[in-house]
Amino acid sequence: MSRPDYIPSLDGLRGIAALLVVQAHIGLVFPNTALHFITMGSEAVGLFFALSGFLMAHLYGSRPVTREAVLDFLVSRFARIYPVYLAAVLLVAMLSGVQDLGFIQPITGSIDFVRHVFLLGSSGVFWSIPPEIQFYLLFPILWLCLARPHRYDGVIVGLAVLVVVDGLLELPGPGILLLSKLPYFLFGALAGAMHSYWDKWTPSALTGAFALFLLAVFFTYRHVLPHFSPEFWGLQSAVAAAVIVALVARQPPIAAHVLAAAPMRFLGAVSFSLYLFHVPIMFLARRAFDGLIPEPAIIVAALGVAAAGAWFIHETVEVPSRRLLVGWWRHHRWRSGEIPAEKIEQAILDLQEAEKRLLSSAILAQEISTASEVGEGAGRTVIEDKGDEKLRA
Repeated sequence: MSRPDYIPSLDGLRGIAALLVVQAHIGLVFPNTALHFITMGSEAVGLFFALSGFLMAHLYGSRPVTREAVLDFLVSRFARIYPVYLAAVLLVAMLSGVQDLGFIQPITGSIDFVRHVFLLGSSGVFWSIPPEIQFYLLFPILWLCLARPHRYDGVIVGLAVLVVVDGLLELPGPGILLLSKLPYFLFGALAGAMHSYWDKWTPSALTGAFALFLLAVFFTYRHVLPHFSPEFWGLQSAVAAAVIVALVARQPPIAAHVLAAAPMRFLGAVSFSLYLFHVPIMFLARRAFDGLIPEPAIIVAALGVAAAGAWFIHETVEVPSRRLLVGWWRHHRWRSGEIPAEKIEQAILDLQEAEKRLLSSAILAQEISTASEVGEGAGRTVIEDKGDEKLRA
């Protein structure tokens, strides 16, 4: 990837978060090993939220806010999230309906299925998708605040009040509503907006080492110091997640060497498919290998199958569906009432060409008039060569 807005280290950070979500669910799929694992799934999801806020502000915050740009944004994010999410919901619903299979985290009944289809369900990892979509719907307002902060200072104050209220009420993190997750998105977006102003700062190796240290503390502090902060979701963890994302985005030495490595970037590329599908894939792998090989070997095999399955789904569902929907939207965008950019550009070119022709005609007429006056004054005859339509005296 050579896009100027692509930050390889953030892919690696996303990959680590996805891997820790998978690790958190090993004990769910393999109950005998649950006591041997420290789960850090909440921290990983919180980091995902801060990453999402950062990337939205980084990718879109400096662009002009127009109706067409907002519609492009919404379609792009919907195409990025919903098709592969719907495929995961369908798979889980199918497995939940198989008798005697005993699928964990099932979707039970038609009402529960409809809730998930309309992004109101909370089975398994699906609970985190509705807040993500809700943030995308909120982002155009935040986009206006980033583009014209002085004009929308009242909205900025309102968002700040919401963050303070959220911190004071200590709302529970897991759940399908955005409010309790809003600080992660907003602090991440603030870090994304500030990222472009740091272009003159070249981070040192010490900064990279500190970023990795802060990342390790972020994931382990609740387990090392359980009395310090037993509950993860809160303003302090939202700020910490945003700081980590901001530091990693600068790609400091050492941290970039670790996070931008090929295996980390691979996990980051397939992270969304891995996040959505790892539980059913690992569950099916356990059912297939159960009793044939020891459980530790089954876990290793299940992790490998989950990674391979995520790559396959990424390549066959996630990427093609996104390209199809975005391509369809761009082709039919004029139906939304907007004039396509290509037509505007062509109209400008046609106008410029017409101006050139008019200018050439005026200059030619002026030359003819001048030549006639000179010819009459000198007693010569102006001769018209009709063969090649040139004028000569």
